[in-house]
Amino acid sequence: METELVLEERQHQVALLTLNRPDVMNSFSFGMLRALKEKVEAIHFDNEVRVVIITGAGKAFCAGADLKERATLSEQQVREFIYTIRNLFTFIENMNKPVIAAVNGIALGGGTELALACDMRIVSTAASMGLTETRLAIIPGAGGTQRLPRLVGRGKAKELIFTGRRVEAAEALEIGLANKICPPEGLLDECRALAAMICETGPIAIQQAKVAINHGLETDIGTGLAIESNAYWTLIPTEDRLEGLAAFREKRKPVYRGK
Repeated sequence: METELVLEERQHQVALLTLNRPDVMNSFSFGMLRALKEKVEAIHFDNEVRVVIITGAGKAFCAGADLKERATLSEQQVREFIYTIRNLFTFIENMNKPVIAAVNGIALGGGTELALACDMRIVSTAASMGLTETRLAIIPGAGGTQRLPRLVGRGKAKELIFTGRRVEAAEALEIGLANKICPPEGLLDECRALAAMICETGPIAIQQAKVAINHGLETDIGTGLAIESNAYWTLIPTEDRLEGLAAFREKRKPVYRGK
């Protein structure tokens, strides 16, 4: 029986995706990239899912590209791999629902780039992260040179990419690479607790907030405020907005339906 390369588990309104190549530290093969693409594209259009959590099987999150497979690829196939992984991570970054990286262990190269493409990163104290590509005489090719400086600043990003050194959990938290760190045994519980809080909010509001943040940060503040304004106007005619007001008035929990 063929191994399922990306496992999916549903709990309430949360989808947990697990990279499932633990024997090679969940390194990305072409097959696993395509499996993850299929999963996230389906979830994007599934209104029953409010939050996505991505983690790795075993003791690693993802060790980056499968270098044994890479050694067998032609130059054209390497270009295809980079094109595929870059577009996949951009899709994850722009999904219409929050994505949490549960970094349970080693996250190197493409593994860290996957975490960077997620909205939030909860990191195990047993984990280490790093964009180590320059040690292989290449550069991060799945968005790392762009997302890392936006998250931790230009100088720190250059230091980490130029040296290719690994960052332990405590430093990841200190520099803003991690939102939170926690013991390995509590990692998924921490991610699920965060996801549960998000699920209490309005689905369309979360979508529009994500659009406003992602796109507003890429422009000047005046244009960003215009993006925020347009996002807000989208919410005014929704049933959820009226439900929020009614629930506040009636002193009860709102029931949002994404309408």
